[in-house]
Amino acid sequence: MADFKLTYATMFNPPEELHAGFDKAVEKLKKNMGQEYTMLIDGKEVKADEKFDDHSPVNTDWVLAKMQKGNSKHAQDALTAARKAFPMWSRTPWQKRVELLRKAASLIEERIFDLGAAMALEVGKNRMESLGDVQETADLIYYSCYQMEKNDGYIVEMGKDPLVGYDARNVSVLRPYGVWLVVSPFNFPFALTGGPAGAALVAGNTLVIKPATDTAWIVRLLVDCFRDAGIPDGVVNFVTGPGSTLGQALVDSSEVDGVTFTGSFDVGMKMFQDFGKRNYVRPIILELGGKNPVVVSKNADLERATIGIIRSAFGLQGQKCSAASRVLIEDSVYDDLVGRLKETASKLVIGDPTDRNTYNGPVVNKSSYNDFKNFCEEINQGGGKFLVGGNVKTGGMFDKGYYCESTFVVDLPFSHRLWKHEMFLPITTIGRVKNMDEAMSIANDVNYGLTAGFYGSPEETEWFFDKIEAGVTYANRPQGATTGAWPGFQPFGGWKGSGSSGKNAGGHYYLPLYMHEQIRTLVK
Repeated sequence: MADFKLTYATMFNPPEELHAGFDKAVEKLKKNMGQEYTMLIDGKEVKADEKFDDHSPVNTDWVLAKMQKGNSKHAQDALTAARKAFPMWSRTPWQKRVELLRKAASLIEERIFDLGAAMALEVGKNRMESLGDVQETADLIYYSCYQMEKNDGYIVEMGKDPLVGYDARNVSVLRPYGVWLVVSPFNFPFALTGGPAGAALVAGNTLVIKPATDTAWIVRLLVDCFRDAGIPDGVVNFVTGPGSTLGQALVDSSEVDGVTFTGSFDVGMKMFQDFGKRNYVRPIILELGGKNPVVVSKNADLERATIGIIRSAFGLQGQKCSAASRVLIEDSVYDDLVGRLKETASKLVIGDPTDRNTYNGPVVNKSSYNDFKNFCEEINQGGGKFLVGGNVKTGGMFDKGYYCESTFVVDLPFSHRLWKHEMFLPITTIGRVKNMDEAMSIANDVNYGLTAGFYGSPEETEWFFDKIEAGVTYANRPQGATTGAWPGFQPFGGWKGSGSSGKNAGGHYYLPLYMHEQIRTLVK
């Protein structure tokens, strides 16, 4: 495995050792399910009066972990601990912070099989997607460390003042904000907690982490990596509980100096508005939804387009903000490509995501499962036809979990609301267009601007990159039409309703979002 680098682009043909390590970890994990896990506040393991059982979507009889149902007091205690730790941590030399964060990333890599197995059971991701999420987390943290080093701690000598008779020195310094809140989603619970957490910590902020309730267990295992790396008490605090109580208490608190939230547009916009009701403006980094188009020209390589669309439409059961949820195909190749998509999608294996041959596991919870049924009924009523899928899976093991068929929809009128509404499920609509201008008009006519894919000639590709309104764009990519970002290679972030910062995670401009600038002028 020495020559193999796991990314979302390389995961489709891994070495045998990766499978063996994963299988061993699953076997071990299934023997130890159901343990109780605490919150972590000021370095102490904290229990709440109420608990909740974390069930697996693979089989809802499985209780993976017993977690704490924290309340507003736990939120305040975590913020107080982070505030207390901030002076020490922010004044720790950045080189030392980098050293500790690199150690945390290294521990994540060492534990990749155990963490990947836990993720597959808790999220429902297949094994390679689960292992990819874990490895990406380590790489995001490494990349923040690299950026801190490359920029020499973000201390820059500016020009001298043109003051006659005086010697003045001007220095620009980026300083941490203070207490940073990370609220993470269920679909990439490791990378979308660990990535922003790593950036905030390297920059010198202290942290309160609030995971999605559906994936509290795997995030607790991430927090263990930070703690075991030697990051001091109070610098990383971890609380679990309902968003409506504990989560809202965190967002409402004036103790929060900055926040990174990844999740739905509606929740993110409410948080943005709530966060604006302060005594002064504080930074909020929002990574929200997507309604990502794939545009296919008459000049496309249809073999590449087929595999790229399938991977991006149905990876993680379509529960990615980067999922390919709309496919726009030029008229002359429409029938050919639709036939290929139908044939390939029909072969996708749905089942236990820890099994080697499974491509699609379950959706994350009962709410998503019911949404799938309701959307399919709405499509039926709206005149759409199911090329493949359109049903939940029943019988045998399927009755124990939340299994939905991979679904392509054709003939749904472009005026239907589901062409613009993010479903976050394995449902992708396919439309026929007369030409590329019509395709581009439809592609951009949404509230979102996260990712987009194109298949066509080199000349058309430049036109596509110039016209499309999206933060992450791909052309002629078989590994995924709209998915597959990686730190240092394909930074990830969105335009319009898909993100607030205009800077992409895992890229050149992301780490400074966690710091504000101070100019120091010294006249000698």
